Amino acid sequence: MDTDQLPDLGPDPSLLLVDDDEVFLKRLARAMERRGFAVETAASVLAGKAVAKARPPAYAVIDLRLEDGNGLDVVETLRAAREDARIVVLTGYGAIATAVAAVKIGATDYISKPADADDVVRALLASDADPLPEPPENPMSADRVRWEHIQRVFEQCDRNVSETARRLSMHRRTLQRILAKRSPR
Repeated sequence: MDTDQLPDLGPDPSLLLVDDDEVFLKRLARAMERRGFAVETAASVLAGKAVAKARPPAYAVIDLRLEDGNGLDVVETLRAAREDARIVVLTGYGAIATAVAAVKIGATDYISKPADADDVVRALLASDADPLPEPPENPMSADRVRWEHIQRVFEQCDRNVSETARRLSMHRRTLQRILAKRSPR
């Protein structure tokens, strides 16, 4: 996106960025300000919820995993304060189960890190009438699909390893080893 052509943000360009990675937060804030947003930042769930209640923004980008809790708590607070807010959940731990949970409680979109400012702007400004995106050039591998399924069942079992292993007919230690590894590509 060329910064000479600023996006149409409507009458309220307010944007809340919530992330506990200070360097990333500052970099994204500067990039979003250059694109015309009026940015306010928060580095914790507590600070994000305070801003969402006091000055509910029109747009928000919220990290899923923060040091003091889950970013979905900020999404719920913001959605309660401002129903028309466009909210993007951003995380380095992309899994289908958490994406579904984020959208169910009111997030507009879900983006995995690393994401640049252009990706974030596109997600924030995408309308519900936009056509579906093109299918991916490199769809998920079978290992990744398996990993996503395990993550979904794990979330549905409230992150209980023993219960998840029982439901997947898998040994508990095997499941623990799978959960300890990074997601396959």
